[in-house]
Amino acid sequence: MKSTKHNHRATPFKLHQEIVYPLQGVGQITSIEEKLFKGENILYYVIYLEVTDMIIMVPVGKAEQLGIRAIVSSRESKQALKLIAEDHEPITADWKMRYQMNLDLLKSGSVMDIATVVRTLYHRSRIKELPILERKLFDNALKLLVDEVSFSLGKTKGEVEEMIFSNLESE
Repeated sequence: MKSTKHNHRATPFKLHQEIVYPLQGVGQITSIEEKLFKGENILYYVIYLEVTDMIIMVPVGKAEQLGIRAIVSSRESKQALKLIAEDHEPITADWKMRYQMNLDLLKSGSVMDIATVVRTLYHRSRIKELPILERKLFDNALKLLVDEVSFSLGKTKGEVEEMIFSNLESE
């Protein structure tokens, strides 16, 4: 497989840009390379995901379809933190239905959706212990939120986690 580095073509995301990969977290575009695939030259983002210490290759043309997006602005991060402190709507007691709803929100990958999952599952866990799958979903959502907000606001993960929990407990 022949590979050449490319820098001159316009792509939605730039070299060294931090991006969010849904369900995976924050990654950085370490290079943009052209590779031969089934007789065609295809441009790929090479993305390093710090959270899982993995390198993945994503075709430039499919990046947005996969939900890859830029890290949100500090204003949007602050809105997500504010959302966590707000009242939440009652949610179904059927955990399987709830799990699917929250998983769908996480897959959409928006920071507000991730914050909604964190808020919903946190408050649900105060009523009744979460089933294992939901507990994992909460942990994953929290990790994704901490990851992105810490990059967005230029704060440590510890500081962001503290902000999230103080907002969750502000009711």
